Amino acid sequence: MARMGTELGQAGAARVDWIDYAKGFCIVMVVMMHSTLGVEAAAGHESWMHYAVAFAKPFRMPDFFLISGLFLARVIDRDWRTYLDRKVVHFAYFYVLWVTIQFAFKAPAFAAEHGVLGVAKLYAEAFVEPFGTLWFIYLLPIFFVVTKLTRGVPILIVWTVLAALEIAQIQTGWTVIDEFAARFVYFYTGYILSIRIFQLAAAVQARPALAAYALTAWALLNGFYVFGGLADKPFVSLTLGLIGAAAVVSVSALIAKSDAFSVLRYLGRNSIVVYLAFFLGMAASRSVLLKSGLIPDLGTIALLVTACAIGVAVALFWAVRGTPLRFLFERPAWARLEAKPRFTLQPAA
Repeated sequence: MARMGTELGQAGAARVDWIDYAKGFCIVMVVMMHSTLGVEAAAGHESWMHYAVAFAKPFRMPDFFLISGLFLARVIDRDWRTYLDRKVVHFAYFYVLWVTIQFAFKAPAFAAEHGVLGVAKLYAEAFVEPFGTLWFIYLLPIFFVVTKLTRGVPILIVWTVLAALEIAQIQTGWTVIDEFAARFVYFYTGYILSIRIFQLAAAVQARPALAAYALTAWALLNGFYVFGGLADKPFVSLTLGLIGAAAVVSVSALIAKSDAFSVLRYLGRNSIVVYLAFFLGMAASRSVLLKSGLIPDLGTIALLVTACAIGVAVALFWAVRGTPLRFLFERPAWARLEAKPRFTLQPAA
């Protein structure tokens, strides 16, 4: 993800298909999780989709962060101005924009509960405590800056400290602190092991049958720990996160040899678009489907909500392309640190 869809390429290629597939898996799993849990919370009980969401929990976000760190080695030596522009201001722009959009949608409900001043307070707090689903793009710039600042520290020391933070399972109630401790180790692993990860993908594509056997064993292992209630235990969560991220890389490398799942590849290329805007279709479709009563099965409703959430985000992306509203997904020139930006707009994806 690092920019969730740009700066891809290896050995002269513009993009690496399996990375797009991996990001596609990640964004679909994230939307599916929010859609399913939202439907279940509104209905008051779980659905069969809850098992799919639970199965993906150990590796869903670890893989997202691992992929985000893959190409950092190629840009980490850039001057600070360029680095901050691409890795901090880029995400800050989209966070401020979309947290404002989300508040515009939710302000009436917030005002009814907290009053106008309460809404203003909640909005201000969103710049200290990440708001809702947007915590990922709030945290990424922090990871980029800390990684550059610790360049002079031996890699093994940094990784050991980060692994210890994950194992400690810190719970302060502050999203930035807790998620930093829980997720940074995966981002840093993607950064320091990027070459090994590319080698893993190449090996999987060279020996697909062996990879299929290994993936089957992983699925059984992951399921055993998840449904046995052990996946969140110290050391176990870190192990499942790393192995699960490798499994997603492997699955992505396998399906990248075919165009049968090209839709997933497209979603991966535009994962930040989906990430920013999926809440629009999710909330509306959930309300309509639950109130209509036309579909009794909650799992089916959760799947439809997931599809609607992704579909609406992509449709909005296409609708604003080439219009003045393209700033929703493209960073304008004024929101850049570079003195002479090469492009008028910088795509989000």
